[in-house]
Amino acid sequence: MNSLKEEINKLRDELHKHNYFYYVLDKPIISDYDFDMKLEKLIKLENKFPELFDINSPSQRVGGVITKNFKTVEHTFQMYSLDNSYSKDDLLTWIERLHKNLKTNQLDYLCELKFDGVSINLTYEEGNLIKAVTRGDGIQGDDVTENIKTIKTIPLKLNYNNKYPESFQIRGEIIIGKNDFKVLNSNRLKYGLDQYMNPRNTASGSLKLQDSSEVAKRPLKCFLYQIATNHHSYDSQNDYLFNARNWGFNISNTFKKCKNFDEIMEFVDYWESEKEKLDFEIDGIVIKVDSINYQKKLGFTSKYPRWAIAFKYKTEQISTQLKSVSYQVGRTGAITPVANLNPVLIGGTIVKRASLHNKDQIEKLDLFIDDHVIIEKGGEIIPKIVSRRWTKHFKISIFL
Repeated sequence: MNSLKEEINKLRDELHKHNYFYYVLDKPIISDYDFDMKLEKLIKLENKFPELFDINSPSQRVGGVITKNFKTVEHTFQMYSLDNSYSKDDLLTWIERLHKNLKTNQLDYLCELKFDGVSINLTYEEGNLIKAVTRGDGIQGDDVTENIKTIKTIPLKLNYNNKYPESFQIRGEIIIGKNDFKVLNSNRLKYGLDQYMNPRNTASGSLKLQDSSEVAKRPLKCFLYQIATNHHSYDSQNDYLFNARNWGFNISNTFKKCKNFDEIMEFVDYWESEKEKLDFEIDGIVIKVDSINYQKKLGFTSKYPRWAIAFKYKTEQISTQLKSVSYQVGRTGAITPVANLNPVLIGGTIVKRASLHNKDQIEKLDLFIDDHVIIEKGGEIIPKIVSRRWTKHFKISIFL
């Protein structure tokens, strides 16, 4: 039995390592076939010897657990929102306030992409994933641990021989990549199913599916970005992110340490022009005071950390002409109006259609055929009309 246990543990360690190299580092060192054979062997051994079951075995990534009701869990560390800035003046005012409160002329900042996904809080003890909880209202959220285990960019066990806290929490964002989302919707069309509206909502809904094996089929990924603990091992946010990658976490390589306002704005401006090249959605930049000690001194308001702020990008909008309206019937029988537009380039793609959602939306916008309208992409797979510029007064017929 001891030799059998050693064999199973060896297989688990190998699969955890290969999973990290494949999904986090994107540098696989064995073939998919060899990985599948090792996993199949592990599953057979675990089924034969259930007394050697491990809650964080790589076999748990395939799902299969049914959760009828998601337990509500209170957060050990409150999950705050971020205060937003929309201009250079807003950001400069925030920086000046930091210098005044900390009584220092020199501060280091860490700039990170603001992922447009769903927040998650992960708890690790002695290197093992113990619990995964949604943000909820910031005070408490839902326990979605079984569903989270199916996401391969989230480690179930951390890498050995790395200095991580004995117990800590780490926050991140669950996303679906742009290309993965296109494939997901393409497959749904093949089976006559309605398309999902946008990656963020799809990711959010996936976390609350009752069958974890269905969650395993969704192309979910996770970027981690913030440690929460009472016993800090490192002095700065920058150090934490560098080391967390070695622990096994999927940390985006886009973060940058900045020493002043000009360097921050250079980072902000760069990603505003480059964001469409990313395979995931972002809606701005998060700027944090890098020093953990300064973060502690600054603390929190009732809603926000004083040591962090989000610089939000404006949603791209463009004008075009509404030529006609067609109606789609979904598999549930719901009729959805879609605006047919003069083709226009927005967000790096040619847009010919925009969602009108329903009758109420058409009446609210007071739309007419041949209107010149403002459309925006804003994370939608089918962009939406947000307003009209002027009209020729040929009213849209509404059949809904």
